[in-house]
Amino acid sequence: MSVNQAQIDFWNGPTGHKWAKHQTDMDRNLADIGAASLTLANPKPGERVLDIGCGNGATSFALLEAVGPSGDVMGVDVSQPMLAQARSRVTEPNIRFIEGDAATYPFAADRDLVFSRFGVMFFVEPVGAFANIRKAGAKGARLAFVCWRKVEDNEWAMRPWAVAKPFVPDHREAPPNAPGPFAFADRERTRGILADAGFRDIAIEPFNGHMRLGTSPEHAAVQLTSLMGPTSRALRNADEATRAKVREVIAKDMAVLQGNAPEIAPGTACWLVSARC
Repeated sequence: MSVNQAQIDFWNGPTGHKWAKHQTDMDRNLADIGAASLTLANPKPGERVLDIGCGNGATSFALLEAVGPSGDVMGVDVSQPMLAQARSRVTEPNIRFIEGDAATYPFAADRDLVFSRFGVMFFVEPVGAFANIRKAGAKGARLAFVCWRKVEDNEWAMRPWAVAKPFVPDHREAPPNAPGPFAFADRERTRGILADAGFRDIAIEPFNGHMRLGTSPEHAAVQLTSLMGPTSRALRNADEATRAKVREVIAKDMAVLQGNAPEIAPGTACWLVSARC
């Protein structure tokens, strides 16, 4: 059994199925961050790219467009529901999606670029996982990924949590460095993990953007209570009456946030991380 089995089970459970179902929402939500991370990665025509935690495939297809017909993209994920969504969109021969745990997958050393959009914060043993990921890089290969900064710095996570908290069941927060969305919030810890895994020329810079939640406060509330963020996690085992109340108060707050703007776009706070293999 993999040391990351709990995460594998999680992403093959209800959350993985929801993320596959809401692929269009998630691609829109993360558009700002995806664009910034791709600019950081700077994929070039003809390059061979590995996309870690590729999910529904949005970043993999964007990478494919950049590397062109002479390049190659391999997406790796543990989530069967999201991989099925990604594979359903394949029309070119030079992109493929592999079901596998990046911490242990037997990569060949043939990738010019190793990329991830929020796919590398879930390893139980991150140094070992990144040491294995580094094996995928050809000589001089680049690493580029984006991860969240502190949850407290992310308006998209904290604003709904502030209005929802009085209504959610008691729950235990995960330790700050436990596998999960905010596991790499500490910049120096992340730098140390990469250095210990053998990466060099490590750079970690902040990026502030927006979570593009669409135009409907009610639909934004559904996403924030069932798909992502601390409110969603706190409601995992809640009854429907509690969920309905929390959706109601979040929808009202999202309407206030939107005001007369064309969309609901709370702030995001991320790290853009780059290194050499």
